[in-house]
Amino acid sequence: MREIFIEFRDVSFRYGEEQAWVLKNVSFNIYKDEWVAIIGHNGSGKSTIAKLMNGLLFPQKGEIRINGVPVTEESVWDIRKQVGMVFQNPDNQFVGTTVQDDVAFGMENRGVPREEMIKRIDEVLNAVKMQDYRLTEPHRLSGGQKQRVAIASVLAIKPEVLILDEATAMLDPKGRKEIMRTVSDIQDQNEISLITITHDLQEVTQAERVIVMNDGEVWDEATPREVFAKKDALRKIGLDVPFIAILADELKKNDLMITSEPLNHDELLEELWTLHSTM
Repeated sequence: MREIFIEFRDVSFRYGEEQAWVLKNVSFNIYKDEWVAIIGHNGSGKSTIAKLMNGLLFPQKGEIRINGVPVTEESVWDIRKQVGMVFQNPDNQFVGTTVQDDVAFGMENRGVPREEMIKRIDEVLNAVKMQDYRLTEPHRLSGGQKQRVAIASVLAIKPEVLILDEATAMLDPKGRKEIMRTVSDIQDQNEISLITITHDLQEVTQAERVIVMNDGEVWDEATPREVFAKKDALRKIGLDVPFIAILADELKKNDLMITSEPLNHDELLEELWTLHSTM
């Protein structure tokens, strides 16, 4: 049985006493070494969830536990050692004059010995394929390179959870694909839980599980295939579905006996090849 790492227990949050509730009695679990995508329309509460996980915000109602420990003002610094977060704009996270200085910053704050710091800098820059830029000033990097450095800086503190809060939103399709391939490889190699908050449907299809938010509540919680099978319901709450899923539906309407819910080109091609072989 998988071990629960993050627990939201009837969590409600609003940004002021006169404001509407952004989250309303939200409950879910995230397990160790799991990849979960959190999706929803703008204002559905996705980014608020990320900030609550990292102790940047605290709920007015309910409880959040990280590895069994309630997130409070007293525990928040220990929580942040376990939960790393990468935001949409990496420029907001840079503090060092060079790439290696930036990666070292978080470790210095945690009192990591110098020899261990040097070792980790090498490891994480290799992991994100930025070892050749260690002496480069961060502002001279491209958008994709900046995001890689931001990820490396978080990985260097060895968190057990990595949250990407719209971390690929400012990148072009190629940059998004490269970042997600890197993150996927990192998760496989480091046994780290991964939470992606995103509008990118291709990112969502790569996750093990999807939590769909709508108006501050959990609307659905299932595998990507199960979620995207509810195409009409998703559209009603303002969400898109992958193009491949739409194409598969159109093929079904034209009497092609597609029996599965393909999520990517390879799955659709396999389905069509199998169909062709039986005709």
